[in-house]
Amino acid sequence: MNNRRLSSEYVYEGRIIKLRVDRVELPDGRRTIREVMEHPGAAVIVPIDDDGNVRLVRQYRDAIGKQLLEVPAGKLDPGETPDDCARRELREELGLIAGRLTRLTSFYSSPGFCDEILHVFLAEDLRQEEEQSDGEEFIEPEQRSMEPLADLLAEFEDGKSLIGVMFAHQELAGRR
Repeated sequence: MNNRRLSSEYVYEGRIIKLRVDRVELPDGRRTIREVMEHPGAAVIVPIDDDGNVRLVRQYRDAIGKQLLEVPAGKLDPGETPDDCARRELREELGLIAGRLTRLTSFYSSPGFCDEILHVFLAEDLRQEEEQSDGEEFIEPEQRSMEPLADLLAEFEDGKSLIGVMFAHQELAGRR
């Protein structure tokens, strides 16, 4: 029982997102409109250093008007794989190179109106290099212990950080 798309019209095309309006037919035959935000997807990285600390970023988020503590993340460039994006973002945001990158999961951020898919990675065997900022982000690096997990999770206000850290914690606990 799926909706059937009758037509689509792009009403906005920006640098990062596109907004389209779909006219759809519902399974019962009624017709309605759906607004859909298209996004290229992103990589989310949970970098764990040799001491078991999570390396994080604090940055201002204009959409909500405040700074958030987050795991590093960034959108995929055209033709870029999620793995390559994860490595690039880790270097741009924290100046780190991962000796080992493990894919943990992928999830949709808000599928009710957006097609953005987030690919989550655990980054280990970290080596510090020079940051290669894209020039538009003002990031303050921070680090936190993974334990106790509940205390760390309480510091996050964004879904990608919560999900990423929970999956990373599960991955690391499974190795013990």
